Amino acid sequence: MSDAIKTLDIKLLDREIRVACPEEERGELLDAVAYLDGKMREIRDAGKIASVERIALMAALNITHELLKTKVGRGFDLADFTRRMAAMQAAIDTALAEQETLF
Repeated sequence: MSDAIKTLDIKLLDREIRVACPEEERGELLDAVAYLDGKMREIRDAGKIASVERIALMAALNITHELLKTKVGRGFDLADFTRRMAAMQAAIDTALAEQETLF
C-alpha cells in the first residue's frame, strides 16, 4: 500500500483543477468527480443559477442532503455496511481456501 501522493487534473463544469490524491484512491476520486460534475451540470442546465461558485455550493448541499438522508433517514450506515461486506468477503475467501486444500 503506497502513501505516495500524486497530482491529478480533473474537470468540473469544463474547468480544469489540479488536486492531490493518493494513487490507490485515484479511481474513487474519479468516480466522485464524475458524480459531482453530473450534479453541477443538472443545476446549471436547470437555468436558475449562473455562477459556478453558487452551482458548486448547491451541488454540495444536495449531495450532503442525499448522504444524510441515506444515513439517518433510513437508518443505513454506509461505513458499517462496507465493513460488514469486507468481513464477509474475508470469511468467504478463507472458506474457499480451506475447500481447495480438500481436493
